[in-house]
Amino acid sequence: MATAICRYLTRRGFRVAPFKAQNMSNNSMACPGGGEIGRSQAAQAAACGIDPHPDMNPILLKPSADAGSQLVLEGHPWRNVRGTHYDGHFEFLLERVQAAYHRLADGPDYVVIEGAGGIAELNLKGSDLVNMRLATVLDATCLLVADIDRGGVFASVIGTLGLLDPDEADRIRAFAVNRFRGTPALFEEGVRILEGKTGKPCLGVFPFDVEIELAAEDGVALESPSTVRSPVPGVGVVALPHISNFTDFRLLGPVPFLRKPIDQRFETIFLPGTKAPIPDMDWLRRCGMDQWILEQHRRGCRIVGVCGGYQIMGEAIEDPDTRESSTRATRGLGLLPAHTRIEPVKTTRQVRARTPSGVEFAAYEIHMGRTTIARETPPFAVLGDGTADGVRVGNLVGTYLHGAFEDPAVLSELTGHAIEAGDICDNYDRLAEWFAMNIDQTVFDREFLGLD
Repeated sequence: MATAICRYLTRRGFRVAPFKAQNMSNNSMACPGGGEIGRSQAAQAAACGIDPHPDMNPILLKPSADAGSQLVLEGHPWRNVRGTHYDGHFEFLLERVQAAYHRLADGPDYVVIEGAGGIAELNLKGSDLVNMRLATVLDATCLLVADIDRGGVFASVIGTLGLLDPDEADRIRAFAVNRFRGTPALFEEGVRILEGKTGKPCLGVFPFDVEIELAAEDGVALESPSTVRSPVPGVGVVALPHISNFTDFRLLGPVPFLRKPIDQRFETIFLPGTKAPIPDMDWLRRCGMDQWILEQHRRGCRIVGVCGGYQIMGEAIEDPDTRESSTRATRGLGLLPAHTRIEPVKTTRQVRARTPSGVEFAAYEIHMGRTTIARETPPFAVLGDGTADGVRVGNLVGTYLHGAFEDPAVLSELTGHAIEAGDICDNYDRLAEWFAMNIDQTVFDREFLGLD
């Protein structure tokens, strides 16, 4: 919904920027000037027609091993935390969030602020950086969005408003009913009941449109199969426990995400990025996936590792300062003559690269590991500054370049199958049209834009 509003306002000629104070996801994106933010805010920036910036998502929690998260503050790792109570740093972080917002808001006509989860989580109000406390501090008007597909929409809308403090409830200018299956006109009586019980206008009843696909925000997306038919046969992705940036494989469509050995021969297996390569390598051993992958390779399967998956394909991974887990070292799969050491400084950057056959593409790096190759091997690609990335050894491929396989030419070259991809902006436009067709224009302009 936030992305739809971003694109809708942009198409109306306004200057727009997205903002989410705190995101929790291992799907992230490197910004042009360095630093990383949640993938969803990068997508919203694209919907606004602007580059992503760390101020759009000042706090990014990246779940790792041992029930903790790496807290990325204004684009760069700050410290590891447990839960979202911030160990006495709440006021400091709230100040940093406000500072990021005000820097961002100095320019656009509107900033679209996305909340997180429910806004009436009473046990989390003391550490609320992203919902009603922030809206109060920033004096923001709010839209309450209910997901009717999950059921209980009456209790959700009425109950949420009933649990808010009076000044918080006053900030809710309207509610929207999202993901409605069937004809929205069938819910007209429901709208009247909700408006009567809450005293708030309904912005609209929005149909569940499965044809509009956006980049996945987090791992929940793996639970929902895609509606797009895969253009590449015989491909699987290993569902590592701390999988990250699995948007790398969006052009593959509904490929299986593998959590255990299965009796099937694959043509290509991808080892994706991971926030915790050492624990995930140990997980591969515990469930027998390590030997299964090696057997697939012996039978001719192409194995492709991206970022953490590339590290896992090597001979060893070391984390001497326990930055990503409590384990200091482990053996890798031994498929590549590579050795990785987790280092203090995190690499986050956008790059241009070229494959050996001459395909040029855009990509990005987000990693704390430095990988060295024991012998001379052909690179996966050469960066714009002339440095080599990754390796290509027979049917083994490793790379640090997220986004490489979101380029259809690179994916076609790798798999040998012709792959086409529509312009992602088409989906943003379809999303804006979906929003425009289902809103009460008068309510939106009056309550959220301040227009008569």
